[in-house]
Amino acid sequence: MKNERGGTLVGFIVGVVVGLGAALAVAVYVTKVPVPFMNKSQSRSADQDAAEAQKNKNWDPNAPMYGKNPAPAVPVATVPGTPASGAKAAGKVVEAKPDAKADPKADAKADPKAAAKPDAKADAKASADPLGDLAKAKAGTVDGDVFTYWVQVGSFRSAEDAESQRAKLSLSGIETKISERELSGKQVFRVRVGPFDKKDDADKAKEKMDKAGLETALVRVQR
Repeated sequence: MKNERGGTLVGFIVGVVVGLGAALAVAVYVTKVPVPFMNKSQSRSADQDAAEAQKNKNWDPNAPMYGKNPAPAVPVATVPGTPASGAKAAGKVVEAKPDAKADPKADAKADPKAAAKPDAKADAKASADPLGDLAKAKAGTVDGDVFTYWVQVGSFRSAEDAESQRAKLSLSGIETKISERELSGKQVFRVRVGPFDKKDDADKAKEKMDKAGLETALVRVQR
């Protein structure tokens, strides 16, 4: 009986030792073997986030509108803090053609021929009294300006951004209007102040908004 009990106890102890050893071996094996799919859900590193931020730092939503040129031929004004590039066109006047089908507030490309027409007519009507013709020409320029002027304070690719900018300017006491136009196959929403019948009035409004820190552009549309 004593030999049987002693053998049972020894067998139990040996079994426990063997079991612990096997468990330890399995634990070591599991910790050293790579687990499949473990790396698929890892989060982005700080370096990757920094590289992405640097890549998007100078992103310009109006870039597809430029085509092969690095910048648009006619500057488009935007307000800082928006995804659109600002139009730094202080002192520049953009002339637009009248379009019966389009919104009269919309931009159009500058037409040097339209600007040259008054000079051609003046030369054609020259008479023996040049001083009288000059006086008439000055009076016609002041009283009968053939252009309507707008001060553009923002150009956006979405109506929501344009409406948000209009609301911000309204809180500052600046009443604006939103005009929509298709440019390079995409809709552009422009926030403008006006219209002004005289260029001097438009220049005064532009100067006031420039002093307020807004980036503006003076646009003229032929009546």
